[in-house]
Amino acid sequence: MKQLIDIQVKTTHLQIDECYDFVTDPSCGGLALFVGTVRNKNKGESITKLTFEAYTAMALKEMKKIAETCINEKGANKISLHHRIGDVLISEKAVIIAVSSTHRAAAFEACQYAIDTLKETVPIWKKEFLVDGSYWVNATP
Repeated sequence: MKQLIDIQVKTTHLQIDECYDFVTDPSCGGLALFVGTVRNKNKGESITKLTFEAYTAMALKEMKKIAETCINEKGANKISLHHRIGDVLISEKAVIIAVSSTHRAAAFEACQYAIDTLKETVPIWKKEFLVDGSYWVNATP
């Protein structure tokens, strides 16, 4: 049986090709890809880097639930969700989501559902480092 779900929380650089290659399938005509990178400004403040921390075991469990929903309810054929933890510098990738489906609409819908739900439910926390200090951005989930 082919593997349909690829979930990873990594301390190393994320690779778009790894996610893309996982979801590529000859039966799928639609592939949606979301890449979240670290930007250099937020709310008018200059950002120097982000640090992500996770309750990894629970993060993997919640990411798997998201992926299963994408396959069972959103029409996805395969899905890859990778999130980085540790220090992530400006322009580096913090999260990659790749979804394949028979048609593009389901791929777009599943990809959007995955990133929105990940940000709401997965226990990964982000700390922003500014030129003059730092603070935690999201205290939940």
